[in-house]
Amino acid sequence: MDSKVTHMSKIIPFALAAAMATSLPVPAQQKLRIIAIGAHPDDCDIRSAGTAIKFAKAGHAVKFLSVTNGDAGHQEMGGGILAKRRYAETQESMRRSGIAEYEVLDNHDGELTPTVEVRKQIIRAIRKWNADIVLAPRPNDYHPDHRYTGVLVQDAAYMVVVPNVTPDTPPLKKNPIFLYYQDHFQKPAPFRPDVVVNIDDVWETKVSTLDAHVSQFYEWLPWVDGRLDSVPRDPVQRKQWLSGARSAKHSPAVTEALNRRYGAGAASRIVHAESFELCEYGRQPSLDDLNAIFPK
Repeated sequence: MDSKVTHMSKIIPFALAAAMATSLPVPAQQKLRIIAIGAHPDDCDIRSAGTAIKFAKAGHAVKFLSVTNGDAGHQEMGGGILAKRRYAETQESMRRSGIAEYEVLDNHDGELTPTVEVRKQIIRAIRKWNADIVLAPRPNDYHPDHRYTGVLVQDAAYMVVVPNVTPDTPPLKKNPIFLYYQDHFQKPAPFRPDVVVNIDDVWETKVSTLDAHVSQFYEWLPWVDGRLDSVPRDPVQRKQWLSGARSAKHSPAVTEALNRRYGAGAASRIVHAESFELCEYGRQPSLDDLNAIFPK
């Protein structure tokens, strides 16, 4: 796909066209409602905490939603005990980040499938939040829970405006803007950074939100990677270790996007960034509108 957002060239039914209509620029004073959706109780933090923190600082309402309860993500504990621990970690992460809400659905970790019932959970969550922007993973990923979360959000993208679908929750009056988190997967198509956000100024806060997920970043993920022995015991050193472990070089596509948005000189000094790809479903803003909407 071309690096620029393109508009559909074929005629589409009126109802679908209305639901996918190009959005108008958002006035600076308008307060947005953003929901970031992940498969597990740390996924939203990894992919979008920096952007969420900047949105929240600007007065916008941000919610994180985990589609599973994370009850399988540990080498020594599991089930209800782990689910309770991970829920507590999300609430501490929420407190540190300044977002408004962090909800965890009670679906088993490692067993997520794109059923109609889970789709209804996603539809209800997006509607109840009255979302203007929805962030979610792409439906191609190493983890089935990640893949199916992407599928579930795609399946909900149009249905959130259909009154007779999940009629117990009023439909949205306008379709949100749906965007994907950045990933490194190349098939069937590589990630395209339509909008990129410099998060250097909130990086330490993002690391603090990750630090709240002790069971994941200091226990489970290092164990899976075979480097549990490298995790420092001292809390200060541990957080410094985490900051380094979560830092990564920009891909060529992200570097190009940073140059476009910030200018080559400023972009060359940006160490940490988050980027998002516009989903073909939902409202279709221009790239200029996306850059006006997202924090800089």
